[in-house]
Amino acid sequence: MKLYYLQGACSLAVHIVLEWIGQPYASQAVSREELKQAEFLALNPLGSAPAFTDGDLCLTQSSAILQYLADKYPKSQLLSQDLVERAQTLMWLGLINSDIHRHYGLLFGAPMYAQHESCQKELQSNAVRRLKQFYAVINQQLADKDYLVGKRSLADAYLYVTLRWAQRADIDLSDFEHLPRFFALLHQDDGVQAALAAEGLK
Repeated sequence: MKLYYLQGACSLAVHIVLEWIGQPYASQAVSREELKQAEFLALNPLGSAPAFTDGDLCLTQSSAILQYLADKYPKSQLLSQDLVERAQTLMWLGLINSDIHRHYGLLFGAPMYAQHESCQKELQSNAVRRLKQFYAVINQQLADKDYLVGKRSLADAYLYVTLRWAQRADIDLSDFEHLPRFFALLHQDDGVQAALAAEGLK
């Protein structure tokens, strides 16, 4: 197995899960410039990270890679085989991947969506407002549990990565008492620390 990652991007969630699984794998950093070069585009024509290979299989899209890993290594217990727990995990994973991640794309990539600076600022402001609405729901979910579905899952790795982005973007989440506790718990995790170290992150 090999992960091609962009430092600190959503591929970090895959990196964390690979550490949690505990199986041998290789990883390779790809710069933003390399993402657009022919060698990487052969893996992912969209020119974005991550890309993941396992033998002849090549996958892109973090959520697909995460589910593949959990299904291939069920002993990791990162995606329950119980129908209800599995659906709940995928629900939270979907929210993080499809909604939260998308709004960070708007926040960090505003010039791609709006030409004028005033429009860019409005787009960014609305993205932050919407992100806080999403995090309010997640904060409530964590009110009586350490992890999103009560035990560590794929969704937790992805949520942790987005909370790192919140710090980078200086989004004030101080109103949400349970998110800092969750972040601290994940940040102390050995697998998380190993993935951070591998990517040269603190």
